[in-house]
Amino acid sequence: MKPARSRRPLEYPYTWEQFAHGEWACRHIQCRLDEWLPKFFGYHLLKLGGLSCELASGHCNIQHQICIDKINPLRTLEANGYELPFVDKAFDVCVLANQLDYTDDPHRLLREIDRVMIDDGYVIITGVNPCSVMGVGRVLPWRKGHLPWSGRMFTPLRVKDWLGVLNYEVVELSCFGLLPTTKDRMSGIWLETSFSGLLPAIGSLYFIVARKRTYPLKPIKPAWKLRKGFSPVGVNYRTRSETDAA
Repeated sequence: MKPARSRRPLEYPYTWEQFAHGEWACRHIQCRLDEWLPKFFGYHLLKLGGLSCELASGHCNIQHQICIDKINPLRTLEANGYELPFVDKAFDVCVLANQLDYTDDPHRLLREIDRVMIDDGYVIITGVNPCSVMGVGRVLPWRKGHLPWSGRMFTPLRVKDWLGVLNYEVVELSCFGLLPTTKDRMSGIWLETSFSGLLPAIGSLYFIVARKRTYPLKPIKPAWKLRKGFSPVGVNYRTRSETDAA
């Protein structure tokens, strides 16, 4: 297994137009996002990265939304993902669309996101599944220098393990999109229906919804019990000397 941290420079995507089949991937992720966003409540929502900024979230119940990126024009704040300029436990929901594959230290990025998440907050993470038809294309030499194949492509189960270390409960983990079909959508729908049983394993895109779980440390009170003292005689027993004295 390759280490999570990388020293080689990675091309950071800031728009779906940089991706091969980016419109197709954005449309599929948006459909899953539309199902989940109305279920969230709170005060603040964070969309980290240019790809997250381009996902529509106006139908979410959380009105205050912050988009962070360095290049994308839809950003509302320019900041470093490793050092977010927010206090601890500031956000109720965080959307991280296809960002782990293009960061040199995904563990550090997840820890920083965990820092700004409230207890019981939600994190939405998407990415390309390396065990899919689209992911296998990264072994082709003419695709290695192009997005999304230039990324690192972690498996969804590995991302799930990382979230488990940070005490996140994975509420949903699904893979979808067998083949990128941008020209003929009907054929894409037919493929999705025909191979629906295989999609959980070989879907090109994965979608993870995880909830932060914080269990308070409450000490267990010991059940103190007084031990009965040993008495050789009864309480009402009176000696002869005591009777005479009375």
